[in-house]
Amino acid sequence: MTFNGILQIILFLVVLTLLAKPMGIYLTRVYSGEKTFLDFIFKPFERLIYAVTRVDTGSEMNWKQYGAAMLIFRLLSSLALYAIQRLQGVLPLNPQNFSETSPELSFNTAVSFVTNTNWQSYGGETTMSYFTQTVGLTVQNFASAAVGMALAIVFIRGIARFETDRLGNFWTDLVRGTLYDHLPLDNRLC
Repeated sequence: MTFNGILQIILFLVVLTLLAKPMGIYLTRVYSGEKTFLDFIFKPFERLIYAVTRVDTGSEMNWKQYGAAMLIFRLLSSLALYAIQRLQGVLPLNPQNFSETSPELSFNTAVSFVTNTNWQSYGGETTMSYFTQTVGLTVQNFASAAVGMALAIVFIRGIARFETDRLGNFWTDLVRGTLYDHLPLDNRLC
């Protein structure tokens, strides 16, 4: 290994160590619903999403409700992504006039993106329309990561709140994770 390679690894570890505590504090504040420095940007969107979806942020779920909400969201996400791929020939933003993808490829891609494995057996630019890539795949890149974060948070809450069966609200964790964590920190937006 070169000196430059070793230096990069050391620099990465130093930056990672320096950011661990501030990032942990920030994420604790996000998932606890406490005030953050990004509230002025995201709080209006958060309130709008809750109003449109009728989510009661004060209502906490037990593990069965939380798990059921997550599974329902994942099922609906899978079905929506599958449908987008199967109907891409008639959907907008398809200047290349791509036809629908096969049922097998649509199912494989939907499950893969919803489970955050993002396995692809196709060339995106030669198979998927702009609509499919942006509304289908990119949305799942954010949603599947937000679900993963929500599950990590609920696991931590489960350990910390051993006296109660109330573990938070899946929908609130999903929205907060997407708005306050994934949107500002995701490098795919750069």
